[in-house]
Amino acid sequence: MPELPEVEALAAFLRERAVGHTVSRIEVSAISALKTFDPPVTAAVGRTVTGAGRRGKFLEIHLGEDLMLVTHLARAGWLHYRETFTSATPLKPGKGPIALRVRLDDGSGFDLTEAGTQKKLAVYLVRDPQSIPQVASLGPEPLGLSLDDFAELVRRQSGQIKGVLRNQRIIAGVGNAYSDEILHVAKLSPFALTGKLTDAQIKALYDAMIDTLTDAMNRSVGQQAATLKGEKKGGLRVHGRTGQPCPICGDTVREVSFADSSLQYCPTCQTGGKPLADRRLSKLLR
Repeated sequence: MPELPEVEALAAFLRERAVGHTVSRIEVSAISALKTFDPPVTAAVGRTVTGAGRRGKFLEIHLGEDLMLVTHLARAGWLHYRETFTSATPLKPGKGPIALRVRLDDGSGFDLTEAGTQKKLAVYLVRDPQSIPQVASLGPEPLGLSLDDFAELVRRQSGQIKGVLRNQRIIAGVGNAYSDEILHVAKLSPFALTGKLTDAQIKALYDAMIDTLTDAMNRSVGQQAATLKGEKKGGLRVHGRTGQPCPICGDTVREVSFADSSLQYCPTCQTGGKPLADRRLSKLLR
């Protein structure tokens, strides 16, 4: 799933490439992806792209002063920018991975696509992004938090730190991959309980969050949309690297699987050398 660094990079790319161009046509192929009906998508036609930004994992494309195209790419969604389209024929509903296409006045544009069978990509055309419940409920941006603010947020929670980092109502923009990376840098178990974290551990967690996200964003911003996924994967130390050596200590990166996701960690760096039990089979080690 695209997280804060990748979505920020997509926004930066659109600011560089699309701002100043006018929307000539919007084509919706996956009706289920379009979550709003007022204003209709035709209201975007003739509008100039005036900016692009991000809130949490939501990508915001500004169309004039009072309209915004907002998308959440979900787990398998992506933005593919086209310098030219091979066909002027409008998309056919329900055909292929393309959910929505935006054509611009210079012949370029972009497709919002989604792979797989679980269709969760969401697109909204709104006058105010706060009218989207999922945006209105987002917590603060992590890179804007002070250590004291972060410590207060964490101490108010009750549960495992991995879940707290991923909860968008608490902190916006961190998902499964970067929470694994942050916890590895902070040398904390994914299942450490928030109520038992020391001041030193919270500071280590905060520093790891700021450093990990800042580094990932610096590597991502400036990349073309087509290369962002590879850049993200290449920069990860434990997430998605089950069975590979930890780049810090050389121990084997382990995995805990869930019904619809998994996490990765290093036992030596994070759990005192003790492998965590797979949640599907037995009780987790704390």
